[in-house]
Amino acid sequence: MNDWQLALYHRLPYPARMLVAGARGLWLNHWRYGPETERLVAEILERDRWSAERWSEWRATRLSEVLERAATAVPFYRARWQQATTAGPVGGYRGGYRGGYRELESWPVLGKESVRRSPQDFLVLGSRPSRMFAEHTSGTSGTPIRVWWSRAATRHWYALHVARVLAWNGLGREHPWAILGGQLVAPPRQSTPPFWVWNFASRQLYLSSYHLAPAHAPAYLDAMRRHRVVYLWGYPSAMFALARSALELGLEAPRLSLAVANAEPLSPLQRETITAAFGCPVRETYGMAEMVCGASECAVGTLHLWPEVGAVEVLADSGEGPARDGEVGQLVATSLLNSEMPLVRYATGDRVRLGSRGDGCACGRSLPILREVEGRSDDLVITPDGRAVGRLDPVFKADLPIREAQIVQTRVDQLVVRVVPALGYRDADGQEIAERLAARVGAAVKITVVLVDTIERGAAGKFRAVVSEMETDGGAAPSERS
Repeated sequence: MNDWQLALYHRLPYPARMLVAGARGLWLNHWRYGPETERLVAEILERDRWSAERWSEWRATRLSEVLERAATAVPFYRARWQQATTAGPVGGYRGGYRGGYRELESWPVLGKESVRRSPQDFLVLGSRPSRMFAEHTSGTSGTPIRVWWSRAATRHWYALHVARVLAWNGLGREHPWAILGGQLVAPPRQSTPPFWVWNFASRQLYLSSYHLAPAHAPAYLDAMRRHRVVYLWGYPSAMFALARSALELGLEAPRLSLAVANAEPLSPLQRETITAAFGCPVRETYGMAEMVCGASECAVGTLHLWPEVGAVEVLADSGEGPARDGEVGQLVATSLLNSEMPLVRYATGDRVRLGSRGDGCACGRSLPILREVEGRSDDLVITPDGRAVGRLDPVFKADLPIREAQIVQTRVDQLVVRVVPALGYRDADGQEIAERLAARVGAAVKITVVLVDTIERGAAGKFRAVVSEMETDGGAAPSERS
């Protein structure tokens, strides 16, 4: 929804909001699932047991197709490879290196700024954005990025979630579930329940992550019971806040089959607290709107990569080629699933460590192992009424002319937003940022927007989208994974 639609939605009575949510759910289901979904899920589960050799052969074939398509049919890449072959290396493209664009190592690393600046240049010629699923993310740097998913890629992406998150844990799409996400499903200033909306089309109870004050915990838990929620999906910081309130207040939380952590890294304390409150295992997932990498955790506790999504590389921090086996480095990935907007050697901004060659898992699956995601440590914002608010990147939507943004909490009632403006930035845009942020943290917090030329990076070049200068006991510093 855009801002005026959201304002209209918030004025509706709860039954009308449910109708809106259900209609939205029907539209999303039309994009995400189809008659092929059951077949896709079965094929994905069968591939879980492929040998390393079979995966290597499949990857080589698919990667060759993607690189050929990108170099010849994607405007951004085609222009650069044409220049490289006629005038020598241009912008890092080494036309004379072996087979040129047919070798992945011949491609330079792609930065987020190039995609942010001209996203349509990364669409295959003839693609029509109006017939694709539009996504956007601010990323961990607060930089707006717009991407488009083809229908085939969208349905395969969600089939992967059904197979490697739900089916791995004995669940399916038929089970009622709850999500703690970043949508403003309840008016920001609302102080009494409901702080959620029921989406009948998806059997989904969408719980607001912006109203999680301890005093509201009984209402949240009661709503989950009334809707017979079987599993919970959401930001670890939000699930942790609800679980901690339940335990501290001595509330009986509904017994769940599973909790799924997404968009932020999961700390041991968060895992332990969520399990204690809801009596279920917690499984971590990893992914991003750019659809170049995905992973999910098995019952053994291993995070397995989804090879169908992207070809993953880990580069040394020195910039001198790949990291050594088992070392932490910069994650870059090449689209294998979303063939209509292929991103080649895309710098995700995360630092990771892969499993060593030959590593196996006791679960018996042959999928590659993602041993560690350092990610970026972004702090929570703590509001005067005791809420711990994470996932603030929706504040920086793709319609704002900004290059980067960072939120700094200096006091419990004061936030400073540092903005690096792009061409066309106006004072009204700063006011828009302040209003969107206030909608999430509340009117009691003073918000100041300041313009800066650059935003300082931390260790290893990390960018922190939210910085807290206060000491808290929030359990963990989450990292956004767009």
